[in-house]
Amino acid sequence: MRTAQRRDGWEISYARRLVVTDALALIWVAFGVQIAWFGLDSRVVDGSIADLAVGYTAVSVIIVVAWLIVLALYDTRDPRYIGTGAGEYRRIVDSAIRLFAFVAIAAYALKVDLARGYIFIAFPLGVLLLVLTRWMWRQWLNAQRRNGRYSAQVVLVGSSASVEHIARELIRHPEEGYRVVGACVPTGAIGQQLGTTGVTVLGRISDAVVALRSVGADTVAVTSSDDLGAQAVRELSWELEGGREHLIVAPSLTEINGPRIHTRPVAGLPLIHVEMPRYDGSTLFRKRAFDIVGSSLLIIALSPLLVALALAVRFTSPGPILYRQERIGLNGQPFDMLKFRSMRVNADDELAALLAAQGKGDTPLFKLDDDPRITSIGHVLRRHSLDEFPQLFNVLLGSMSLVGPRPQREGEVALYDDAARRRLLLKPGMSGLWQVGGRSSLGWEDAIRLDLYYVENWSITGDLVILWRTVRAVLSPGNEAR
Repeated sequence: MRTAQRRDGWEISYARRLVVTDALALIWVAFGVQIAWFGLDSRVVDGSIADLAVGYTAVSVIIVVAWLIVLALYDTRDPRYIGTGAGEYRRIVDSAIRLFAFVAIAAYALKVDLARGYIFIAFPLGVLLLVLTRWMWRQWLNAQRRNGRYSAQVVLVGSSASVEHIARELIRHPEEGYRVVGACVPTGAIGQQLGTTGVTVLGRISDAVVALRSVGADTVAVTSSDDLGAQAVRELSWELEGGREHLIVAPSLTEINGPRIHTRPVAGLPLIHVEMPRYDGSTLFRKRAFDIVGSSLLIIALSPLLVALALAVRFTSPGPILYRQERIGLNGQPFDMLKFRSMRVNADDELAALLAAQGKGDTPLFKLDDDPRITSIGHVLRRHSLDEFPQLFNVLLGSMSLVGPRPQREGEVALYDDAARRRLLLKPGMSGLWQVGGRSSLGWEDAIRLDLYYVENWSITGDLVILWRTVRAVLSPGNEAR
């Protein structure tokens, strides 16, 4: 119970901090735009109904207060949404849209002539600053959660296999805010550790509530209902203290993004509908349009850098500026991927012997340690992923996408199993989840898991997030990209 109280304490404290930063952000935006647009003492044109002569200072105060109220009404600081997923950001945007509409209708009804520039700058800028401050708080919260703080303390209840499965996923993502402190399973000695997860058995399934309180946890997560039954789950919920102890039913669905999951109550049954991913029609049209616009703008913006890199490659080692390598793309079709040359000429002819020498010829990720073929400028290009920039032309011409599974060689694709072949359902990308999630330091299993997650759940919003994380990875380089 003490841990449950502490959890409530941190949630309240965190929400109060969000109120403070939200208020500061909105005050800065409202009054900053006001002063920049027409000065501190400007007045709204008189309203013809009540002969109002309202100063813009009063308008700014009203907008700030109303915005803070709307943020509260839309649960943007609710513990269910803060710190993880896109729900927090989506509610911020939705609340701003509705407030904007209300202000427009109110101004029209009262015939108050608000300056359009003030409104059309203040609202988008306010949303942007709110999202930025929430993102900064999220980075802080994620760091705390990785150290075991500010998280729900969870006792898993279900079969040993399902408990291990859910525990493995929660342990892999501590920033999601769930810390596994024990489990109740049908069989197994108390104190025993389950599999490789290190989760301690606290008792049988019937001991769930006692176990919860014995370790000071605040959440019970039912990982499978085979050993409980519907009535047992209901009775378990009755035993928990409302508001302080929580019940989660965790279906064994992983690597499926939220927008694909819909819950629909049917005859008292909470049925979970999982939408199948589609790779045709308007979705592909939107992705292609995004690629064309994005690659065109990047080529224009980066053209001075592209010229400088081309000259650096040309004058530091003999050979062509660009390197063309056949990779396997959409639906298994080969294409020539472009890079700035970072290796000596005829480096591909040396690959087989070097892989054999390092014992890596039978793995799908052909990656050499301390590759001797890389040129001096090539090390710099690869460390900062600068050799990848010519692939913007691949994207513009349609053989690649800005974001997608990383293209691989024919020999690597030949080692794919059925699951890995699903990587080929989308165009390969310049960047992808496995690169921003660890890049070439990841093993094959983690790399394919991230790529399959992207293929199954991709969206334009997700692409924007990955591109942002790619920029951060390039500016803070770790391992080289492939």
